[in-house]
Amino acid sequence: MKKTACSLALSVLLASVPLTQAQAKETTLRIGTEGAYPPFNYYTADGQLAGFDIDIGNALCEKMNAKCTFVAQDWEGIIPALLAGKYDTVIASMFITEKRKQRVDFTDPYQKSAMTFVVPKDSDINDFSPQALAGKTIGAQGSSTQGDYLTALYPDSDVRLYPTQDAVNLDLVSGRLDAQVGDIVPMMSWVKDTQDGQCCKLAGNLITDPTYVGEGVGIALRQEDDALRHKLNKALADIVADGTYQAINDKYFSVNILTLE
Repeated sequence: MKKTACSLALSVLLASVPLTQAQAKETTLRIGTEGAYPPFNYYTADGQLAGFDIDIGNALCEKMNAKCTFVAQDWEGIIPALLAGKYDTVIASMFITEKRKQRVDFTDPYQKSAMTFVVPKDSDINDFSPQALAGKTIGAQGSSTQGDYLTALYPDSDVRLYPTQDAVNLDLVSGRLDAQVGDIVPMMSWVKDTQDGQCCKLAGNLITDPTYVGEGVGIALRQEDDALRHKLNKALADIVADGTYQAINDKYFSVNILTLE
């Protein structure tokens, strides 16, 4: 009788013990994002993370029956923090490139990728070759594919790299840059939908060099996390198939950014 009572007490005690870290990972997905890249990820006036990436993350977690928690991280440290275990995955409009695949894995693309030049509306620049832009001041966000592109291909230009996209935009508005290079979708939104962006226009041909824009925009995760990658790919396919992706897309964009059509 005492043995039965002890067993019952032990069962009750075990049931009250919090989930182990391994068990918690099955039900909680920690997502890293930047929080400084509107309309994809940004802070609202009341200090909440919002944007396309945040909505996509929440939709994926719902399909996976997981709880989402978001962690804001400066862009320069976003991959190191993932590798250090600060979060489980990165949803921050990151291009899938061969350089990044040496350090992390990616899901299937959830956006199509391309880059574009942006110049002031009264700019007379119409040739964006490295030779034509020699001596010009061009900006991009640092630790980004846009920054890598300018640094590699425009050695005779004054290439300036900034900690955030907003900082690049500000210097273009203020006349401290002749041009900038940015991801096509946020640049389209910036020049069309913001007061500051009214100063400027998209220019030149779309930049689609796979060395820099890769295979599209994906969700980054550690290379050993194959099971999580498969779950995310399944959830992504599900939200595309059932219309959830399109509904989120239409909340922010006038084109389908999965196809850029």
